[in-house]
Amino acid sequence: MPDSDSAAEVTAAGIARLAGVGRAAVSNWRRRHPDFPQPIGGSETSPTFALGDVEQWLRHQGKLAEVPLRERVWQQVAGHPAGAVTALRYAGSVLLLVRDRPAAWLELAALGDLKLSEQLPSALESALAARLGRHHPVGVPTTAELAVSSALLRGAAELASGRGAAHVYEFLLGRHLDANPRQYTLTPPGPAELMAALGEGSPADRHRPRTVLDPACGTGGLLHAAAAGTGAPAPAVLGQEADPGLAALTALRLALHSDARVRVRAGDSLRADAFPDTAADTVLCHPPFNERNWGHEELAYDPRWEYGFPARTESELAWVQHALARLRDGGTAVLLMPPAAASRRSGRRIRADLLRRGALRAVIALPAGAAPPYNIPLHVWVLRRPGAQASPVPHVLLAETGDLAPAGRDKLPWQAVRTEVLGAWEEFERHGTVEERPGRCRSLPVIDLLDDDVDLAPARHLPPPAAGSGAAELTDIHDRLLAALRRTGELTPAPPAAPGDPARWPTTTVGELARAGALVLRAGGPGAVPDPGAAAPPVLTDYDVKGGGGPTGTLPEGQAEEPVLVRAGDVVVPVVGDVTVARVIGEETAGAALGRGLFLLRPDPAALDPWFLAGFLRGTANQRQASSYASTATRLDVRRLQVPRLPLADQRRYGGRFRGLAEFEEALRRAERLGERLVQGMFDGLTDGSVRPEGIPGRIPD
Repeated sequence: MPDSDSAAEVTAAGIARLAGVGRAAVSNWRRRHPDFPQPIGGSETSPTFALGDVEQWLRHQGKLAEVPLRERVWQQVAGHPAGAVTALRYAGSVLLLVRDRPAAWLELAALGDLKLSEQLPSALESALAARLGRHHPVGVPTTAELAVSSALLRGAAELASGRGAAHVYEFLLGRHLDANPRQYTLTPPGPAELMAALGEGSPADRHRPRTVLDPACGTGGLLHAAAAGTGAPAPAVLGQEADPGLAALTALRLALHSDARVRVRAGDSLRADAFPDTAADTVLCHPPFNERNWGHEELAYDPRWEYGFPARTESELAWVQHALARLRDGGTAVLLMPPAAASRRSGRRIRADLLRRGALRAVIALPAGAAPPYNIPLHVWVLRRPGAQASPVPHVLLAETGDLAPAGRDKLPWQAVRTEVLGAWEEFERHGTVEERPGRCRSLPVIDLLDDDVDLAPARHLPPPAAGSGAAELTDIHDRLLAALRRTGELTPAPPAAPGDPARWPTTTVGELARAGALVLRAGGPGAVPDPGAAAPPVLTDYDVKGGGGPTGTLPEGQAEEPVLVRAGDVVVPVVGDVTVARVIGEETAGAALGRGLFLLRPDPAALDPWFLAGFLRGTANQRQASSYASTATRLDVRRLQVPRLPLADQRRYGGRFRGLAEFEEALRRAERLGERLVQGMFDGLTDGSVRPEGIPGRIPD
């Protein structure tokens, strides 16, 4: 029987992660050490190595004291001979056994590897069938398939004893999804939780068991949110996914996270519906967008097209009608839709019939960056299947949330979006209308939308609020801008009295300072809340650092690593992009988690002044010599940045000057923000008539 550690393969990037170094260091080891393990697979440009051989070499060289268990398990998943998806199926199946039948697993774990691989399949078959039904997509591994996976399975189970089976699987699945971003379309937690809340139905429905279906379930984000967020008894969750491997991973994820009845099937829901007789309480769906080959030819006479046969270019309207067809009377469907589906002429007849018959209840525009594709503001459609005796609904809710979020995906304030949307939806549910909030929401009579275009885009029907609060707010912004400009003038540094010759200091590098203990170097990345009962710290993103703002990101779910928390006096440097920034953390930002694409330098105050360090790291020539160029971006190697060797007293003299420049820079940013608000407010006031040209003092240019 092959040794499972030896069978697992690891890439150069995986070796770098194991040893805590950059990939360049691994390339150097391969060139300089003849005894470095030889590749056993992969390609010439991306070779793979035996995980066991690599670990042995690293320990022999003193470069690896002990591999963290979670890292070892992940490398066994990533380098599994049958592929990461298969490894995740095996690991998830065992984790489900550990969660549901811990005594059975302990008995099996006490066996040797050979006996374990022989007896484990029957135990897994029973546990999977009990939770996922007889026709689940996971499959039961054979004895031969398990022979090379014993170390992975034992490691995953050991990790679960401390972290919990669901947490471990979420970590492994999250790593796999992060490593293959183009292969999967995810529904982020923010919109998933919002959609699940919208789909809970009336208050009377929220306290009884529900059946929730997602016919294009992907990684199960929507079903996970529905199972976790309901106050009712655990619902039954049904899902279908066209990719068989992903369907298996999603079934395990859902089974590990709740006690709900889970049924996930593989297949295309439009062509081969796995739940044709289902009358679900809720359907949640993030369908594939802009599909041309969705079955237009073979499904022309399908009974699901109750509101009209969708055009070839209207695949999203096919999914809308599929969702309605799988609801009970009065059930709710919530779909994430591209904005074009609300206004394309080819879909206007179906949209009109959805309105006339009272099926479409709300169209809600989310901020850009809510979900992929991140560059456009997606819509959420809320629909309800009319009953046989239902009367037409006279109004439709239209809501717009784009102005709640500044640009940048990590800056989306999901709590504010959720509060705004759910508040409007609950008011609409109670009264059939909402009090209009200009630019945010209104309920529109259906008859007003039934024109030639049947355009349902909220922005077309929501007049923006009046500019500011009229003259009073513009006057306030004007006064604050003048104060900011005065402060900018006070902080403007004077030019040097006379040019001097370039200094020739002895220098060192950040890498050498880290090795000498003068500073601690940490990379940002995903993490989880260290104490599950504690509030999640905000995440300082590279967008925040480059823009000079406070932390606006959020921690992802399901990660096993603890986040790196910043302290006052730390220096934070973005490593991707061509923006030259090095920011000293103040008390107001301390405690935030360090996000991706950032490096933290924590200087020893007895050896380094933080402002001195940050100032020299920002030098253009310094950053240029430490940067490399990938195909799409510039990347900074922080360890190569140079710092002069100066006494602490001299460092503080320079640090004081650098701190003054940072204050001047922040004053410029504030003046810029206020100036933009004043200019836009004046444009809005002039164009909507609330400000008159003769009411603006000053000369009109010739």
